[in-house]
Amino acid sequence: MAKDKKMDTDVNEDLREETAEAAPEVAEHDRLAALEAELADAKSAVLYAQAETQNVRRRAEKEAADARTYAATGFARDILSVADNLTRALSAIPEVVRSDDRIKGLVTGLEATGRELDSVFARHGISKIVAMGDVLDPNRHQAMMEVPSDKPAGTIVQEIQTGYMIKDRLLRPALVGVAKAGD
Repeated sequence: MAKDKKMDTDVNEDLREETAEAAPEVAEHDRLAALEAELADAKSAVLYAQAETQNVRRRAEKEAADARTYAATGFARDILSVADNLTRALSAIPEVVRSDDRIKGLVTGLEATGRELDSVFARHGISKIVAMGDVLDPNRHQAMMEVPSDKPAGTIVQEIQTGYMIKDRLLRPALVGVAKAGD
């Protein structure tokens, strides 16, 4: 029995030696796995941060481009009433008065002013919406009334106020009258 105890003790010592020798390898392996996991997390975080930075940069560039492109929007909306009044004034002058030599210069000046205003609008990307004969598009037109007509229902048959676009955005919708559906 003493021999068996001695043998058990020797086996236990051998196991302890093997475990002690293996422990550094296991500990090293666990440490290495933990470091690899940390490295993977850090790489992922860096990639996420780079992607987020790129998205912020793109968004800022787009906002800056939009600000440059549409900077005149407020001023353009305000000046549209001037264009409307000039157009109304020109259309209110009867032909008899237009041919009068005393008024002819004034009419010519007003027409030149209207052409110059249209030219300035064009240089800044402001264009009129052509509405007559088109089908009502709620993104560009605002129906103000229905008018009995021989045209298909929803067709624009009257333009009350000209609409305008600035580049690809609506500046002001065209106020229109549309053909009424037959009874």
